[in-house]
Parts: sequence; C-alpha cells; structure tokens
Amino acid sequence: MAKTSSKYGPLVGAIDEGTSSARFLVFSSRTSEVIASHQIETNNIYPQEGWVEQDPMEILNAVQECVEKTTAKLSEKGIELSDIVTVGITNQRESTIVWDPTTGKPLHNAIIWLDMRTAPTVDQLLEKVRFKDKNCLKARCGLPLSPYFSAVKMRWLMENVQEVKEAVREKRCCFGTVDSWLIWNLTGGTSGGLHMTDVTNASRTMLMNLESLKWDPELCKFFNIPVELLPEIHSSSEIYGSIAEGPLKGIPISGCLGDQQSALVGQMCFNRGQAKSTYGTGCFLLYNTGTTKVESTHGLVSTVAYQMGKNVKAVYALEGSVAVAGAAFGWLKDNINLLKEISDAETLADSVMCTGDVYFVPAFSGLYAPYWQKDARGVICGITEETTQQHIIRAALEAVCFQTRDILEAMNKDCGYPLSKLQVDGGMTSNNLLMQLQADLIGIAVMRPLMAETTALGAAIAAGNAEGIEVWDMKNTLPLPCDVFKPAISDDERDIRYSKWKMAVERSLGWETALNGGVGDT
Repeated sequence: MAKTSSKYGPLVGAIDEGTSSARFLVFSSRTSEVIASHQIETNNIYPQEGWVEQDPMEILNAVQECVEKTTAKLSEKGIELSDIVTVGITNQRESTIVWDPTTGKPLHNAIIWLDMRTAPTVDQLLEKVRFKDKNCLKARCGLPLSPYFSAVKMRWLMENVQEVKEAVREKRCCFGTVDSWLIWNLTGGTSGGLHMTDVTNASRTMLMNLESLKWDPELCKFFNIPVELLPEIHSSSEIYGSIAEGPLKGIPISGCLGDQQSALVGQMCFNRGQAKSTYGTGCFLLYNTGTTKVESTHGLVSTVAYQMGKNVKAVYALEGSVAVAGAAFGWLKDNINLLKEISDAETLADSVMCTGDVYFVPAFSGLYAPYWQKDARGVICGITEETTQQHIIRAALEAVCFQTRDILEAMNKDCGYPLSKLQVDGGMTSNNLLMQLQADLIGIAVMRPLMAETTALGAAIAAGNAEGIEVWDMKNTLPLPCDVFKPAISDDERDIRYSKWKMAVERSLGWETALNGGVGDT
C-alpha cells in the first residue's frame, strides 16, 4: 500500500473522455468516493448529414484543463498532489484519430463512433466477400462489418484524405482510438510519447484477434491497413508510462478501458452472468461471459471486457449497442422543438399515463444490435388526432427501454439463461420514469448505483489494481449502494407492448436504398 498523507488513503485519478465531454476525477482507493472533479463539454462537428467529427486538439486541451482544474481543487482542500499514486483512462470507443508523430498534429478531425460516412466503404468491402456476409470476420474479431468500427473509418481516411495518404506512404502516420491519442500526448508526444492501447479498445477496431489479443495479419490485410500504423496492445491494468508535463508530472498511467468496459468494471460485474447497461448518447449493454469467448448467433458482438494484468487471462463479454438513446431527446429539442430543455422530458412524459399507443423507433442512421440494419430510418407509428407532444416524448423514453429488451432477448438466447437484475449507469439514469419503464418493459429489477461515476470508477480500479501500484483491492471492493426499480406491470401487458414495438421496427427497415442515393442492405 502506498504511503499517503491523505485521510482518504491513496488517491487514483481517472480521465473520462466521452462523446460530449471530458472529465478528470480523483477517487479514494479506500472508499471509492469522488474527492474532486472537473468537466468540460466538447463540440461535435457535422460536415455533412450523417458525418460526426471532433477536433482532436480540443479533446486533448479539454483533458489537460480538467486535470489542472481538478488538481487545483485538491490543493484548495489541503490535499497533496503526491497522494495521487496513479491515473487511469477511459474513453469513447471506435472514434478514430490519425496524427503525424513528427509534428504531433492531427491529420484529420477525429471520426466519431456514430459517424455513418463509411457505409459505402462497407459495401465496397462486402463486394469481395462470399455472399456479401457481413459476419465474415466475426470468428476472428467478434464484430460484424459495420460503419461503427474503427478499421472501416481508417480505411475511409486512407482512401479519401490526401494528407493521410501521403503520411501513410511516408511512414509518418499513427492510427489510434481516443485512448491512444491521449496516452501518446500525455507521455511526451513528439518527445518520446508512447503509442499504446489496451485490449478493450483494440477489440473494437476489427483488427485484433480476440483469441491471441494481438493485431491479426489477415484482418489488417483485409482492410489494407499497415500494422506499423497501429499502437502496441497492452492489458487494461499495467503501468504504461508516466505523465510528462503538468501538475501530474511523473505520475504513472496504469489503467485503460473503453468506456463501456470501464462501466462494467465500475459496476463490479466481475462474475460470469453479470451485466450492466449504460444510458448516454447511445445505450450499451455488456454481459460478462468469463474467460470464454461466446460467439453470438443472435446479432450481438463478442468483445474483451477487461484484462487485469499482462499475465492474467482476458475476460470476455457479449455486447449489444444502441446507436440512439439520449440522442433522441436532443433531436426532439433541436430538430422539431418538442422540448425546450432535455431535462423537461421526464416531467412531460410523466404527465400522461401511457404513450397513447405511439411507438418511436429512433433509427436516424440505421439500427445497431441485434438488427445491424444500416438501411433503417426513424419512424413514429400509431399517431392519431389524440396524440400529443407528451405521448411522443414518452414514446422516446420507451424506445430506449425496448431497444434494451431487444438486446436482452438476444443475450438470453446466446447464453442460455436470463438475467435476474440489470445494473445501470450513465447520464440518463437520473430519469426515474425511464428507470421504472425499463423495469416494466424487461420484467426484472433495475439497479441504479447512488454513486453515478461508475465509468470513471472502472478506470480508477484498473489503474489502482496494476502490478507495482496495488492500492485497490478488487476482491474486497464492496458493491455500490443502489436504488432498485421493480416491474409494476403484468407479463401480458409487457408482451403486447413489445410485440407492437417489433411491428414498428419492421416499418423502419429498408428506407435508405441505393435507388435514392443511399447504401442500404436491401
């Protein structure tokens, strides 16, 4: 155990870089309590319909400012910065950054995970696959061919951005997800920065072999991505290097997890059969399958959940991803003015007893798991002259719950037995009505931790657990206290409503086709 002057015990920092904000939090390794934190919102850039980018320098600057503001808050509390023994990183996954390691400058904006520009790239790749089978690589990497994953984004950059083409040809291009960009910069950048990632982020690229946990030559060849562009793959919990500059200079970085895997760790889902669902811009449900990689036959993806040390076996998970959860309420507010503030959604939805038989499928850029239909588009079904603003807002809440049930149904089929409870986290879980609707529509208890920062906590646990640090005892970490939401409707009502949801989903399919300029699956 590290020596410390703090009454909180050794402190562990966590960088949490998400789709809409960057944060730095400092946790007590003794109590899992947040001692200080700071958050900065980041901006999305929309060059064309369906394209979503961020400025990598804005991401980096926001992280550095959050570190400075949080450490200043610790100093104001009389806490020594030397009590921070290590730092972990958790990040939005699949978002892709390329940069020139000789200048440190990005070669293009980050292409964010929900960007859809690569749909034609996917179609081109499928042309060389027998029967155009989008699951052709799943046995190696666990993932279907989809615009969602990083390799397709990198392929697009190499084909369409001249600066990237030249940098690749001249061997001065680094490819990475957001964690790699941050680690490289924090450990020195052009002055010896380390080009690294962890197994959880690497497992979202379509380039890592899930069995060997190494870059797969056949996958790299399929996407025509030179392996020398890629970061070194490490476990989720080991010392990567030390921070080169700033208030945390000299402090090691010893944990790294993609945000959804980090939430699984933060929710203490360390046993096979435990699952968590995170509700944010999208919605992501991970189910711990232990050291066994389960191949889904029902539309889910296999991924690495975590690897807590370089000499420890990796733990795997099945994952279902929903593209649009909280993002639907931004659309209701900004595009059709049904909401003045997103925070009004709960009150307005709760002012009606039901949706009035209205169903909203927010497939703005296709459906993710378990459908994987990029030709789907959003529909609102069941509108009558009685339908009000409140009914549509409540239907948007129910859409989040129904999409989660879609994934749970697939997990039950793949794994053989249903969950008895669902642990939840993410910004949307503050909505009590959403949590009750979720329990009602899946028919099991929903467990919401009283401490909301489970994603950042996961990164702190991984960092504090690393060999050579060892200030966080994973085996004796107590489960987080929770609010519990129990189902309050009958099985019959639940099943009738779910069958109508499936009817609405059917109506959302096949809208974006080659005939009207799109690239659907028709």
